[in-house]
Amino acid sequence: MSLQAVYPVASPSSPLEEAIATGWNPTCRITYNRDAWVKLLHLPSESACDEAQLLCQESPDTWIAWVPNHGEAVLNRSHFYC
Repeated sequence: MSLQAVYPVASPSSPLEEAIATGWNPTCRITYNRDAWVKLLHLPSESACDEAQLLCQESPDTWIAWVPNHGEAVLNRSHFYC
């Protein structure tokens, strides 16, 4: 009796994974408001909190925000979670 090696078969990717692999980039359609708290993707400093409070919109893509343990910062929409 011989033992056969069993290798896991790669399951097909989900439609979302395939779309991302082909270069599809999802667009955030959330409308943010003053005083909203957002989760930061990248911290502005080592001691900064991972959330920021939006103070005012500077342009269609940027916000002035307050980051605890850091202070005021200009955040692009790509800097925080949608």
